[in-house]
Amino acid sequence: MLRVGLTGDLGSGKSTVARMLAERGAVVFSSDEMGRALMQPGQPVFAEIVERFGPGVVAADGSLDRKKLAALAFDRANPRVEELNAIVHPAVIAAQAEQLAALAVKRPDAIAVVESALIFSTRYGSTKYGPGGSWRERFDRVVLVTAPEEQKVARFVDRAAAGRELSSEERAAIEADARRRLAVQRNDEYAGDCLVLHNDGDIEQLEVQVEAVWRELPGIKSQQV
Repeated sequence: MLRVGLTGDLGSGKSTVARMLAERGAVVFSSDEMGRALMQPGQPVFAEIVERFGPGVVAADGSLDRKKLAALAFDRANPRVEELNAIVHPAVIAAQAEQLAALAVKRPDAIAVVESALIFSTRYGSTKYGPGGSWRERFDRVVLVTAPEEQKVARFVDRAAAGRELSSEERAAIEADARRRLAVQRNDEYAGDCLVLHNDGDIEQLEVQVEAVWRELPGIKSQQV
């Protein structure tokens, strides 16, 4: 089974690429979806987040208030994003390893794609939650989706707006949030280690690049023993 990491900074378009690869037959695992599942009430990750960040991050319905948690994690004066990552990333990586191992037994010929913004930046490849290894051990190849920073910020703002009209103050705050998050990602620095997709044009141009990568993937040798 071929294990492919799919990464890119916030607003790069990696989720769009993940959808295109799934349409072509890839089995896609979303790190964000895994993280949300592990952060549900009753999960050890949920309990540890509340213990570290306080009851103020719990919403009225008992779930995590993700906006409040993000505000604490990316606070300009006292950022705590690494503290949050140290709780969430090990559990997500362990879950990925477990699901990939199960898929390899069922479908040894599959192309498995793990979509994650933090393949390169996470420090938690092998942890108390179970073995994960470095990104070079976890993946046979990494696909990087990149775009100019202003496009990344604009896409983040559009997604946050969800179709509603933003005031200038709201837009400025969301743009500032996007730039704070981008400052800790920096996936583009690893372009030399990746198959790179340049998402700076229209959807048709991106589709052409995805098709080219999809044709190339079967020729890559798996590193699994």
